[in-house]
Amino acid sequence: KAKDIRMAHYQEVGTARDKGKLIVTGGTDGFIALPSGLGDYVFLGGEPYGAAVGNDPSFSIECHNAVESRGFARDLCAYLRSYWGSMFLDKYYFGGRFPRPDFCLQMHVCDSQAKWYQQVSEFFNVPYFGIEMPVVFQNRGLDDGVEYLAAQLHEAIEWMCKITSRSYDDEKLIEAVRNECLTQSLWGEIALLNQNIPAPLDQKSLFSLYVIGILIRHKKESVEFYKQLKDEVKDRVANEIAALATERCRILDDCMPPWSFLEIYRYLEKFGAVTVGSLYTFSLLGAFEEAKDLTWSRKKMPEEEGKSLKNRDDALRVLARWYLERPINGSLTLAGDKNPYMLKAVKDWHCNGAMIHLNRGCKLFASGLMENRVALEEAGIPVMTYEGNMGDEREVDKTKIYNNIDAFMDRMGMNKLSEDKAS
Repeated sequence: KAKDIRMAHYQEVGTARDKGKLIVTGGTDGFIALPSGLGDYVFLGGEPYGAAVGNDPSFSIECHNAVESRGFARDLCAYLRSYWGSMFLDKYYFGGRFPRPDFCLQMHVCDSQAKWYQQVSEFFNVPYFGIEMPVVFQNRGLDDGVEYLAAQLHEAIEWMCKITSRSYDDEKLIEAVRNECLTQSLWGEIALLNQNIPAPLDQKSLFSLYVIGILIRHKKESVEFYKQLKDEVKDRVANEIAALATERCRILDDCMPPWSFLEIYRYLEKFGAVTVGSLYTFSLLGAFEEAKDLTWSRKKMPEEEGKSLKNRDDALRVLARWYLERPINGSLTLAGDKNPYMLKAVKDWHCNGAMIHLNRGCKLFASGLMENRVALEEAGIPVMTYEGNMGDEREVDKTKIYNNIDAFMDRMGMNKLSEDKAS
C-alpha cells in the first residue's frame, strides 16, 4: 500500500498542471501543509525525489553529469544534484517532462537547502520564499524560536496569496496541521514499537513506510495509512512476527543509506542481523515526548496539551512549536549533543552494535559522525563505519562495504548462517 500511495503522489505531481492544480516545490522537512489554505495543490519534495532518482544509478549519474557539466561542484548535496539534473534535462523520473512549479517554498536548515531552490526559482523564473529554521535544542530558547518561526509563517501566507492571487482558507490550514501532527505522532508510536524483540520491522521496510509521511503528512490519506500501519505493527508485536525470522543480532543504523545499494541490509541478514532503525528514520518524521533521561514516548496531540486550533495564528504557533520540539534538531549541528541520543537509542532498541554511513552526499547529517563513533566505542558498543553517498553511485564501493560488514560481524563473533536458515 505504501508503494501504491507513493506512486499515486508522484503521478499526481506529473499531471497537476493539466488539471489546474498549483505545483509547489521545496524541502519536505519544511512546512508542506502551509499552502493548504490556497486550495488544491501538490508538493514536489526535493529530498524524497532525489532519493528516488538515487535508487536508479543510470538516471542519477545522467543527472549528476548534467549538473557538473554546468560548472557545479561534485561535492554538493547529492539530492540537490539529482533534482537539478532532472530539471536541467527536463526529464521527470516518473514519466514526462519535469513539472514546472508555480513557486518555491523552502525551510532553510542547511546551506544546500538555501541555495537549492534559488537555482530552481531562477531556472523556471518563479517566485521563491525562504523560511529560516532557528536552532532549538532541549527547549533552550523555545519560546523565542516559536515567535520567530510563526512570524515567518504568517509572512509566507501573505506572500503566497499575493503571488497566486488566491484567497486563503484557514479551516483547510487547521485540518492540514492536525493531519500533520497526527501523522508524526503515529510514526513516533510505530518507531517505539520496534523496540520489541524480535523487531516487527527492519530498516529497509521503515524506509518504504516512512516516506508517505514525508510526502503527504498534511493529508487525511497519510493519517489513515499510519493508523492501519500502527495496528499491523502492534499485531506483529503481539504475535511475535519478526521482520527477520533469524534475528540474533540488532544493529542501530545512522544517516541516509546509499539508495543505490539497499542490499547492504539484506547482506546483514545473512548473519542473522536485523537493522532496527536509526535516529534519522525515527525522528525525521516522528514526533516524541522527551523525558529528562532522554526516553521517548508518544507525542500528544495539541488538543491533548490544551492547545486549541481555532484560527490561523493558533495553527501556525502549534506548527512552529511542533517542529522546534523535535528532539533530534540540535544534534544536527553539534556532535556532542547527538552522542547521548545514540547511546540511548542503542539501549532502548536493544542493539548489539551500530553502523554509521560516512555519507559524502550530505554535509549536514555527516557532521560529527566520527565523534559519534568514538562515543559509542568508548561505551563498549561495536561500531562499523563505511564510506558512501546517498545519491551518487560513483562513490559507493560495494565490495569494500561487504568486506567491512564481514569484519564487523567477525568482531562480534558472528558467522553467516547456513543458506537454509538465512532464507
